[in-house]
Amino acid sequence: MEAEPIRRTYTSQRLELSYVVWGDEANPPLILIHGTRDHARSWDRVAVRLADRYCIYAPDLRGHGDSAWAIGGQYSIIDYVLDIHALAETIGRPPYTVIGHSLGGSVALLYAGTFPEHVSRLVSIEGIGGLWRRERVPAHLRMRQWVSDMRALERRQPRVYPSIEAAAQRMLEANPHLTPELARHLTIHGVRPVEGGYVWKFDNFTRAHSPYEFNMEDARDIWNQIRCPILIIFGAESWTQRGMAVDLSPFHDCRSVVIPGAGHWVHHDQLDAVMREVEAFLAS
Repeated sequence: MEAEPIRRTYTSQRLELSYVVWGDEANPPLILIHGTRDHARSWDRVAVRLADRYCIYAPDLRGHGDSAWAIGGQYSIIDYVLDIHALAETIGRPPYTVIGHSLGGSVALLYAGTFPEHVSRLVSIEGIGGLWRRERVPAHLRMRQWVSDMRALERRQPRVYPSIEAAAQRMLEANPHLTPELARHLTIHGVRPVEGGYVWKFDNFTRAHSPYEFNMEDARDIWNQIRCPILIIFGAESWTQRGMAVDLSPFHDCRSVVIPGAGHWVHHDQLDAVMREVEAFLAS
């Protein structure tokens, strides 16, 4: 990998959150938002490709990477949107180009719809595909399940890996498209040392899902406020593409592309193909 980025911190909702910066801050600002149980350094290869034209800011979401964990273990998409807005205010150079993956792609879309004047271009990688698949469950059952899940997470202990290699092997099992080199790089930045080995940096409470279901009516209203061009990227082998027909009607200026030979982590699996699409979109 190239030279290390600069690490900084900012505050949102009384939490100290971490972000890294690549490139010359005289260049236009671009924000990269990672997905669930990931971290800012998962964007390194993308950042290197863009750092000659943009100043790149990549946060560790609350509960992830080197950012603080939320007191009480509550993590919702609205909190993440708040954190991105706080980061944008800290940078203080709108409008922003924003690229997000998975949860980060969903956060990017909600941020752009809430503050459309702050976003000039948006790329969402695997950020919306699963939302139409959720089977509706009655509220009383959702609430009971959430309480059960939260109590179980209180008892859950992080798995300790005896070595970086063992943790990297677990990452390869989760995504067989990764090269051993990339898996090791992601692991080095994704773990912290403890007695007996290493544990992942993310808070286990990020695994919990809110009992309040994703409100598609509200989401469509927010998405409909976005005024910038949008590129939606999917991986052909991702779970989001299993029989999925994605409705892009809430968006005004949007196109989508499916990348062959890629799963959910499209920018890891087919970096060159993703960057061709992204760079053409940003230059158009």
